[in-house]
This record gives sequence, structure tokens and C-alpha cells, in this order.
Amino acid sequence: MADPPLPVTRQPPRAALVSVRPGAIILARHGEPALSRKCLLTSDQYRDWWAKYEIGGLRAGQTPPPELLATAEGAGAIYASTRPRAQETAAAISAGREVMSDALFIEAPLPPPHFPSWFKLPPKYWGAVARFWWHAFNHHDGQETRRQAEGRAEKAAQALIARAESGQDVLVLAHGYFNHMVGRRLRADGWALVHNQGFKYWSQRRYQKP
Repeated sequence: MADPPLPVTRQPPRAALVSVRPGAIILARHGEPALSRKCLLTSDQYRDWWAKYEIGGLRAGQTPPPELLATAEGAGAIYASTRPRAQETAAAISAGREVMSDALFIEAPLPPPHFPSWFKLPPKYWGAVARFWWHAFNHHDGQETRRQAEGRAEKAAQALIARAESGQDVLVLAHGYFNHMVGRRLRADGWALVHNQGFKYWSQRRYQKP
């Protein structure tokens, strides 16, 4: 007489792996600084002006735009450059939430070339001249070089990507040109610029993984 067939033991179905879509990375520029740009400066005077700009805060009486406030409210993490203008911007939009301060996000330096003392420009134009000399000719005056800043931007981009991979949006409150450098690294890593307000004060640029 044949033995009865053994009961078939069914394995419970394996839990489906849930793929978490990365959150967005939003690079925002600080509010308008208090230091006036309505002046004419020599290259040496601009060097002093920039040093004051780096330690200065925001012009009083500004109201953050509602869209940036909404972005901050929806962000899972908020980072800010350690410069006062970025710190004050973070305080204005974070509604008391934790803000992680990191010197990784400070602006790339703007040392002007040495021009004759009779040559004067407003700070806005000195900034463009200094950035061109720094970018095209690696004029750094002993400060951070272009290559060093590019390495810092890559490190910043990877840190933000790692945080966004949890599925939460990440907001950075920092500076115009360095945000541009970080954004370029994000695009190189496959992130798309999906919302672009340019580089004006309080503006934001939103990157998402397609």
C-alpha cells in the first residue's frame, strides 16, 4: 500500500521590495544683504567691500516669498551656509525648525584682479570681473582655487543626493554662484532642473531625479 502524499508546504510570499523615489533637492539663494552696492570702488576697495559682505547680514524689512516658505515647510531637511546672510535667511523661513549649518555651502571666493587705482566699478561689476578672472584664469589670491571649489561642489552634491534618497525633499539656503556649481554637479549625476527662478535674492532652483 502506497504511503499517502506528503502535504505541500507553501512558503509565504516574499515581501515586495518598495522602491523609494528620491526627494527633490532645492538650492535657494539668500535674501538681499544690507551692504549697499551703490558705490564706485577700486579693485583694492572692492576686496575690502567683499570682506564686509561676507560677514554682513540681510537688509531689514524683507519678507520671504510665499513659495520659498512653502518649500521650507515641505522639506524634510534644511541646510544653510554658515555665512550670516544665509543664516538669517534660514531663520526667516524655517519657522523655528532645525537648520543644519555647514561651511560646505559657503560662496566660492571673489578676489578681484589688481587693477590701477584710477579704474573704478560698482560692486556688481567687480563681482562679474572677479568671477571671470577666478574661473578663466584661476586667479585666487591665495584663496580657494577653482579646482578646489569644484571638488567642494561635488562633495556637496553627493551629500545632498544621499539625504534626498530617503524620499524627503532637501532645501539648501546658500549663495548664487556656488549653488550654480552644485546644480551643475547634480545635472551631471542625472538630476533634472524642473523649476528655475534664476539667481535673484530669495530665488530657488529645484532638481529632481527623473
